[in-house]
Amino acid sequence: MSKIPGDLRYTKSHEWVREAGADLVVGITDHAQDLMGDMVFVELPKPGTRLGAGKECAVVESVKAASDVYAPVAGEVIAVNEALGDAPETLNADPYGEGWLFKLRPSDPASVRALLDASAYEALLASEG
Repeated sequence: MSKIPGDLRYTKSHEWVREAGADLVVGITDHAQDLMGDMVFVELPKPGTRLGAGKECAVVESVKAASDVYAPVAGEVIAVNEALGDAPETLNADPYGEGWLFKLRPSDPASVRALLDASAYEALLASEG
């Protein structure tokens, strides 16, 4: 079973969100990286980009497939994890730590509460079986 940290919020499309003050750190879940396999390329949004909730904003590519990453909430990209350009495998090794994708300043900070908590995400994974 994939690791599901209890202090994060999740999307049905397998992104995670960590609150960092007024900003959010966004990545893909352990489940997502496990399904994809060895990561070989990451395309991140540019800082300053405004994202709509649920809109495609990044691409992660593995030896198996390329997959879109979706914005968990609306907001502005304020930073990206440049290190992933040289080391996309960090997504596999540490998806909830060094493998973060980008930081987002949410348009509506309360929108994070609408995302799944760890138990709801675990139930989603169980239902996908």
